Amino acid sequence: MVKQGTMGSIDRYILRNTLGAFLLILISLTALIWVTQALRDIDLMTSQGQSVLVFIGITGLVIPQLVLVIAPVALVIAVAHVLNKLATDSEIIVMNAAGMSPWRLFRPFIMASIVVALMVAFVAAYLSPKCLRDLRRWATEVRADLVTNIVQPGRFITIEPGLVFHLRERQPNGLLLGIFLDDRRNPQEKTTFLAEKGEIVENEQGTFLVLVDGSLQRYQANQRDPNIVKFERYAFDLSQFSNPNQAKTLSVRELFLWELLSPSPDDAGYRQNPNRYNAELHDRLIAPFYPIAFATIAFAWLGAPSTTRQNRTMSMVSMTLAVFVLRLAGFASGVLAITVPAMVAVQYAVLAVMVLMSLRAISRGTAIEQPAWLTEFIAKVSERVTRRFATS
Repeated sequence: MVKQGTMGSIDRYILRNTLGAFLLILISLTALIWVTQALRDIDLMTSQGQSVLVFIGITGLVIPQLVLVIAPVALVIAVAHVLNKLATDSEIIVMNAAGMSPWRLFRPFIMASIVVALMVAFVAAYLSPKCLRDLRRWATEVRADLVTNIVQPGRFITIEPGLVFHLRERQPNGLLLGIFLDDRRNPQEKTTFLAEKGEIVENEQGTFLVLVDGSLQRYQANQRDPNIVKFERYAFDLSQFSNPNQAKTLSVRELFLWELLSPSPDDAGYRQNPNRYNAELHDRLIAPFYPIAFATIAFAWLGAPSTTRQNRTMSMVSMTLAVFVLRLAGFASGVLAITVPAMVAVQYAVLAVMVLMSLRAISRGTAIEQPAWLTEFIAKVSERVTRRFATS
């Protein structure tokens, strides 16, 4: 039998390696996906004149939302890596021969999964909605800065998709000369403003771009010729871009967990679609259980002693399929629950079944045998791929 002190050092060794691998994988995957998302908002610097720090700050606020999805995946990869390393070095066989039970070996992995689950719970309940709120506020401030300070003479600036602004000159007193404004946000109507001069005016009604001595051309989708109207003064409403208090109604993803548990009866979104709030609530509640479920599944497939590399490869493939099916069921039931509220129970049922099956396999202390048909199918595919590359 292995002494208790040695077993304690084994716990620390496995826990340290699992959490270390988890952090490395989490940071790598999150950074990779964040870059692909951030590149879509590169116009914050190229066309809206924002600094690199503002760009990184705004795009970085979506990282907690990414972590909610990536963290369980990163953990299962880390657990599989550590178990594979232990098996390759024959450490699992040695510990099993020394009398260590599967549950004892499973303990440091479940401890690591609990740490990750607590992190996911914090992100889901508070951090992610807080960052989404800050993202909305910061985006509004950027728009306000855009229409009041950043608009540069001689440049075509896209204030938002379909709305382009240009001016010839900005005088020291704030007067704008040679103004061009093209509004194509409405697909049924296009409006182009031309004015000799103008200025930005703020009052109790909001923020307006007052155009002086100009004309507007309005193109209707069902008309051949435009309507041209000349004006001496025309006020174009900028409040929707420069008012930081606009859009006070929060989206369901911007609500904290306790706000989803007890929605305000005055919330227009809740009155319109309460099922959406219910689906989001259960998606947040079940999120911390995925790291624990994934770690349990990984250990059930890979934690038993094995002497053949082929068996471990097949177990790795089967474990990946099991994790994929579990997470896909969660995503699908969460989406369907918006229209069919009873579907929220499906994600709990699937997760419970997968965990119970995995715990049963761990208690038996033997590797899960993948179905014969799956083994034969993968062997045939591998053989065909090998022949294809051999003949090419």
